[in-house]
Amino acid sequence: MNLQNLNFIDLFSGIGGFHLALRSFKAKCVFSCEWDKHAQKTYFNNFGIKPAGDITKISEKTIPAHNILCAGFPCQAFSISGKQKGFEDTRGTLFFEVARILNYHQPKIVILENVKNFIRHDSGKTLDVVMNTLKKLNYNTSYKVLKSSYFGVPQARERIYIVGLHKSLGLLNFQFPIKNSSQTKVIKNILEKNVSEKYFIDRKDMSFYKDEFEIKNKFSPHQIGKINRGGQGERIYSIHSSGITLSANGGGAAAKTGAYLINKKVRKLTPKECLKLQGFPTGFKLPTSNNLAYKQLGNSVSVPVIRSIMKNIISSIEVSQRKPGLRI
Repeated sequence: MNLQNLNFIDLFSGIGGFHLALRSFKAKCVFSCEWDKHAQKTYFNNFGIKPAGDITKISEKTIPAHNILCAGFPCQAFSISGKQKGFEDTRGTLFFEVARILNYHQPKIVILENVKNFIRHDSGKTLDVVMNTLKKLNYNTSYKVLKSSYFGVPQARERIYIVGLHKSLGLLNFQFPIKNSSQTKVIKNILEKNVSEKYFIDRKDMSFYKDEFEIKNKFSPHQIGKINRGGQGERIYSIHSSGITLSANGGGAAAKTGAYLINKKVRKLTPKECLKLQGFPTGFKLPTSNNLAYKQLGNSVSVPVIRSIMKNIISSIEVSQRKPGLRI
């Protein structure tokens, strides 16, 4: 495999988290697909590529050849999951769209991302079907749940990552990155100065019950208080540890970002701060609507995690290519 000529397709691309990560390795995007029109616009504004729409209406034959496939595919129930039919078990789901493209193009590298609970979805049968499908499509596969705060961003976001390496590469035991503690950051490190008053929360039903400095684990959020009853979007956290997972949905006074005690005042995070939580560059162009920006960032992948995974993949291939007698 020529590591100097990497190209990829970006399925269910959102606003381009995978794209940013792979661009670090000089990989070229040859196709992207995203059904949400607002996310399409953000993707185009940043990369000059307008993603195609509904993947179910796009023939795999019209998609350019590529050696890397990326997808943060939606989780759906598989109608006949658990019967070990692999490719056939995925029909009627959006993962089938990924599988049919893999079946036709056979790229060397597959990187998939999903929510942590994907492991337990349908009592583990969904994950079994996905792994079995990839195996039958000629891939050696591995998966692991990784936390974003271990990779240099202060967000305790846990996601499952699935890596498939084509059997022709001869790599059987891919090792995921674990963490890079030398890059530990906390919420305080990503805060903007002179933030608009509209982000601040001034309510009489706020209460505090923990010291903001008594941090036991900087990689996890440290809740110190609550608003009202402390439901979703109503919890107050310390800025001296990692932040909570950004959410695309949800309500409450600090919807989608959580609330933080900053200089004795409580506020939610700004979109620019949320960019940093996901490892996006500060110059990334977001929608003018804050609601759209929060939603798009909440749906995105953490760029440094994908970058670390890809770094390990490349290292593994480079090592294998140096072994005598092995041709790739």
